[in-house]
Amino acid sequence: MKYTVFGKTGLQVSQVALGTGNFGTGWGYGADPDVAEAIFNAYAEAGGNFIDTADIYQFGQSEELLGKLLQGRREDFVLATKFTNGAAPNASRLVTGNSRKALIASVEASLKRLKTDRIDIYWAHHPDGLTPTEEIVRGFEDLARAGKILYAGLSNFAAWRLARAVTLAELTHAVPIAAAQFEHSLVHREPETDLFPASLALGLGIVTWSPLGGGMLTGKYRQGEKGRAEGFGGRVFQPENSAQRTQILDTVLEIASELGVSASQLAIAWAGTHGSVPIIGPRSLSQLHDNLGALTVELSTEQLNRLDSVSTLAATASARSPILWAGDNARLVVA
Repeated sequence: MKYTVFGKTGLQVSQVALGTGNFGTGWGYGADPDVAEAIFNAYAEAGGNFIDTADIYQFGQSEELLGKLLQGRREDFVLATKFTNGAAPNASRLVTGNSRKALIASVEASLKRLKTDRIDIYWAHHPDGLTPTEEIVRGFEDLARAGKILYAGLSNFAAWRLARAVTLAELTHAVPIAAAQFEHSLVHREPETDLFPASLALGLGIVTWSPLGGGMLTGKYRQGEKGRAEGFGGRVFQPENSAQRTQILDTVLEIASELGVSASQLAIAWAGTHGSVPIIGPRSLSQLHDNLGALTVELSTEQLNRLDSVSTLAATASARSPILWAGDNARLVVA
């Protein structure tokens, strides 16, 4: 495993992070405790040191399992978790979202489940359509001063909100916004138009999720497998629903065959060429070993060009609209 300096921090993190959304079975789809432990230990033995979770993952089970697995080796890992959704299926509106009240309630609950006294990177999971950026920045500062978080990050926020949050933190001498997290893969390259340039210009550590397009880029769904296409109710899944996506997957399979690697290894290797730390989210030990095989994949310039060319954004692609979804009503959030 190789390591990289994370943004403008002094953290040295492994080149892939372990996402633990599959740790637990609270969602009716995931890994039981024994499998989760085997995945965690194998990732650690391979040199991995960056763990990403969230309070909502498996309704708190992911954090609970990690709390047990980290005992006696907490300092060997960068531990990142998220708030916004709460850990219960029907969490109260006062403990969800990005308000300071929800922030405080969430961090206290996560610390208990994780059995730790602080969180290394604490993410706002996504915008809630309500909370001003100033409130989020001030809330992070309060937690940092209390010693409960070390670094703050924004996940799934638009580039303009990233820039505003970073600037507000700088002007108010609050704990810096140190990191950005967003979806990125061969079938979701929109972040290259704004989020990547903004994050790099702002000196943020970049973490990207779903490098396999929810599993589509493995090619397994062509064989009739269901996996995430149904496992999470079809969420976090990119279907093969266009001629371009079919061409992308065809090209992935062709180049993977040329290199003698799996399609998933090729897709993860490609994602790692953009200056980010991709998150892998295996549900089994065999999936973990396959994913880690991406670390030895070397793509030639010609192969990269083929992948980039077939997956290029359509001429009509543009930055996302600032209209955010808030409950049943879309509204413009001025923050």
